[in-house]
This record gives sequence, C-alpha cells and structure tokens, in this order.
Amino acid sequence: MTSSVPPPPSTDSLAGALPDDLPAHRREVFEARVQRWWPDLVEALTPLYPEAPDVAVRLVETCARRFAEREDELHHLDLERSLAPDWFQRPDALGYAAYAERFGGTLRGVADHLDHLGSLGVTYLHLMPLLDPRPGDSDGGYAVRDYRRVREDLGTMADLRELARALRARGISLCLDVVLNHVAREHAWAERARAGEQRYRDYFHVFPDRTEPDRYEQTLPEVFPDSAPGSFTFDVELDGWVWTTFNHFQWDVRWANPAVLEEYADVLLHLANQGAEVFRLDAIAFTWKRLGTNCQNQPEVHCLTQALRTLARIACPAVVFKAEAIVGPDDLLAYLGEGRHHGKVSDLAYHNALMVHLWSMLASRDAWLSSAALGRLGTPPSSTAWVTYARCHDDVGWAISDEDAATAGVEGSSHRRFLSDFYDGSFPGSWARGLVFQANPATGDKRISGSLASLAGVEAGDPHGVDRVLLAHAVTLGFGGLPVIWMGDEVGLLNDPDWADDPTHAGDERWVHRPRMTWPVRDEHGVLPRLRHLLEVRRSLPHLHASTPAEVLLPEETGVFTVLRRHPLGPMLGLYGVTPEERVVPWSTVHACGLDGEALDHVTGQRVRCDERGVVVAPYGVLWLTRQDG
Repeated sequence: MTSSVPPPPSTDSLAGALPDDLPAHRREVFEARVQRWWPDLVEALTPLYPEAPDVAVRLVETCARRFAEREDELHHLDLERSLAPDWFQRPDALGYAAYAERFGGTLRGVADHLDHLGSLGVTYLHLMPLLDPRPGDSDGGYAVRDYRRVREDLGTMADLRELARALRARGISLCLDVVLNHVAREHAWAERARAGEQRYRDYFHVFPDRTEPDRYEQTLPEVFPDSAPGSFTFDVELDGWVWTTFNHFQWDVRWANPAVLEEYADVLLHLANQGAEVFRLDAIAFTWKRLGTNCQNQPEVHCLTQALRTLARIACPAVVFKAEAIVGPDDLLAYLGEGRHHGKVSDLAYHNALMVHLWSMLASRDAWLSSAALGRLGTPPSSTAWVTYARCHDDVGWAISDEDAATAGVEGSSHRRFLSDFYDGSFPGSWARGLVFQANPATGDKRISGSLASLAGVEAGDPHGVDRVLLAHAVTLGFGGLPVIWMGDEVGLLNDPDWADDPTHAGDERWVHRPRMTWPVRDEHGVLPRLRHLLEVRRSLPHLHASTPAEVLLPEETGVFTVLRRHPLGPMLGLYGVTPEERVVPWSTVHACGLDGEALDHVTGQRVRCDERGVVVAPYGVLWLTRQDG
C-alpha cells in the first residue's frame, strides 16, 4: 500500500456492521480481504468522487453487513473459488442462456429441466431478466422496478435461492442481469424523485428545460430510433426533462452521485447472497455521461466496474462480473482491463465482434475481412475470458467499421447493407430467414433478428443449413473463453411463427428468436449428437483454456477462418470452412504454426498428413489440429 492511500477501516471500527457473534475465523478472513482490496477500491473511487476515502469506508461497511449475512455454503464456495480463480476459463466451462418462462415456465419449472443442462455439460446458466419489472412494456425485463424481488409470474426470491442451490449441487453457476444504467420509471427511487424528494432527484439526470439536453443530443446516437427517438423525456410529475437513453420509461441514473454507487453495491451483494455467482452488468457502457461525447465508454465506466468488482472480492469472491458491452473493437478490450485497470474490472465480456464476423463470413463466403478485423483486437488479461456465442437474446447489429472493411477492399456501408439484405432474406440467393429490427433510414442500417437455425438456412431447407449451425457452434467453442449456447440452438429451433401473438411483444421482432423450449426435447435436424461430440472434444483440450489467447491469422485460403492458440503443450490450430465448397489450406500455413509432419484432428480423431495439396477442409468443415504428441 502506498503512503497516498489512507489506511483501511479496522474490524473494530466496523462493529456496527460485523456482529459480535461472528466467528473469529470469519472476522479474520474479512479483515484480510479488506487489507488486500482496499488500495484497489480507493484507486477506483478517487477519479470519481472528491470524498473517495469516505465513500470507500461506507462501501466496506456495506460489505461487512452482507458478508456477515452470507450462509456457510456460500462462504465455502468463496473459499473454493479463491483457490481456483480460473473456474470460468477452463475448457469444461460451458454456458447456456434462456428466458426462465420460455425454458421452464417458472423458476421451479427451470429446476425440473436441469437434467438437460447436465447432459450438455453446462456449468453456467444465464437466466434472462427475472427481477421485478415495470408492468406492461419493460424492454424485455430491462426496466426494473425492484431489484430485490422476482417477477411474480416466475416465483419468489425464496424460489430463486432454491434454484441457485439446485444449480450449485450440479456445478452450475447462476448468472443474473443487473441493469446499471437505468431503472424503471416505477422504481421507488423514481417515484420518490417525482414526489419531490431532492435526495432522489439527485439519483437522476434532471433538467428544467431543453438547454442542456439539446447540447448533449448533438453527439448522442439513438439506440431505438424507431420506437424511442431522442435521449430525454419530459415528465410532468417530475416537472423536468429526465435522461432516458433507451425508452421513456427507463430513467438513467446519475453515477456521479456516490449514493447511486452505494445503492447498487448493496443490491449486488444482496443478490450474491441469494446465490447468484455471475452478474451480467447490463448497459454498462452508458453509465457515465460527458458533454460533447456519445456518452459511452467513458474512462469512469471502468473505475465504477473496478469499484464494484473489488467490493465483491471483499464480500463474496465466488462472484464474477460480465460486461454487457456491445461496443466497437477499439473500445472492447477495456472492459476486461487495460492500463491501470488491467485485470481489475470485468472478468468476462461479450465478444460481440466474433458473432458479427461469423455471420459476415458465412454470407460473403470469405474470411479475409473478418480475420483482419478480429486479428487486430488486443489480448485480454490472462485472468479473464471472452464470452463467445453465435446468437443471443438480442438482434444482430452489423458492427463492422469502415476501416476494417477497407482492408478487404470493401466499402463499409455497402457491406453492412449487403449483410442486412442477406439475413432478412431479400438478397438474391439468400438462405437466411431473419426479420428486420430497428431500421435506420438515415444510415441505411438494418439490425436483424432470427434464431441460429433460421439465419443459417435450416428454415429455408438449404442442404448446408445444419452444417452451418454446427460450424457456428464450433467457432464459438474453439475460440477459447466461455462459450454460451442460446436456448434451443442446441437442437436447431427455428423462428417462432407466433412471436407477435402476445401484444406486449408485437412491436419487437426480437421475440421471433425467443421460442418456447419444447419438452421432451425434440431434435428434428440432428444437431444435438453432433454438438455433444464437439463439447466432449472441447473438454479434452487444455489448449482451449481462456488464459491462452486466440490468434486470428490472415488466411492464405480465404474460404477458411484460421485461429491459432499457442499453448505450453504445443500449438492448436482451428480451421473453419465458411463456404459450401471444399477448400485446401496450404501446408505452409500449418507448418508455420508449428505442426510439422503429421497433425491430429481432434474432431474426427484422425491423423492429418501433409500432401501436395495441403489440408483439405470440407464444406463448412471444422478441424481442431494439434501435434500428435500434444
């Protein structure tokens, strides 16, 4: 600890937060954690608040209260995770994401179908927003009314605790969403602000007239241009303009007020004590506002994340954070930690670029552009992991920059329009069956909704549709990190033809790729056994531990996406065909990666020998190559 950092509070000074009957070993553990993490906490808070040391003391007091309430089973999990902090990085780590109501109907219903998750080897279950939302349109549950209650139709907080216990017994970690940028207009903080309580008005960005909002709007993009243009809403009861980035009923909170941080810290630690082990930090990129910018990815965002993560390390170190940062490539790595935040912010971050480029490669039948773009991303800290996925609950936005497109001799806006047209099925010869979501006439951008199987050509009856589904799974499994399967993609569920029948969903095309899971599971396309084989192979490959970075190579054969991992046991080369034709990777590529003579393809279990043509990659084929002895 440097002399510039004030000393941490002693356990004696925390007497009001730590009960007298707390066992001595618990008190000792807590004090040791405070000593270890106090410098990181003060470091994170200092750029944010003038009174940073005082804020830090109040936050540690919150940690003390929640630590004392934590049940023995969770304390034991904290110990296990402290000894094995790479638990989410390992090749046997596998995620699954679902809406509870569409997977099991209720939280108790989810518990009835854990055998299915076990059969896949799932170790991480992300249940989409299940905390109490506002009535009616809640942006899919992301307009939270109460962070301490569960949606009534799903169950109770007691049901959530029981589900978390059942998951832990199977080695599955529960992931919950915590929306950090905003709350519902019906949240107690917003209600009290409208009632005139200045303390709670200060929780939000409130303006008496349009002067300041108009200044901000000059540089703010519109997230939902069709349904929610602009970023500010006049509220009659509030008698002011309030910041509403996403929808008029979602009020952005003001993180420059330390009371907001203190509130959210207590929410997170409370939910950790209910059994949540992973928190998806929703809309984290938007949390800090600065005039003259797009109010995304500001440096203070990473200070806030470091502060929250540090508090979890003190009170509940079994918990990890996942950044929901759907941002450009240049901003992405910071969410896993760069510079002084290296390894101190989120443990996990979505690799949205990998998903986008996967679909770009399949549509264009060319891996050059995507390889160049993905190859220039930096290496994340070795203690973190990308979350890789082929599809998620959201739409696909074509986040391919003009600069990246230019490297392949392509005009960026033209390529983005091509991808939109291809995946909504309007491009001649397209096998995709997606729906347009939130088209922007000013830019020509069209975001696309659709299930993995429907986007890959299965719904259209294309003969290679299922092969593309398996290729998409293989790319996410073979990239390293924590791969997450979206519910139903393991069996090739198609778009839901009845998605608009529910009036609360009728205006949101994203519900087309959120069909209900059918029980017993029906695998009408033969996806499941082939996927299970890939999962089994993945678990056997130490090369896929997330601490080993993925190197995306510029391909000599542009129809093959090529990923190298340099592991201490030897190199692993992933080859992924993105065309319906057989391709040949020159042996020089394989040789340059350190695979001399013969290599072993773990997908087939067969040896791959050098010949005059090189390595043959079947249409939409997958090879995971290592040395025979590696």
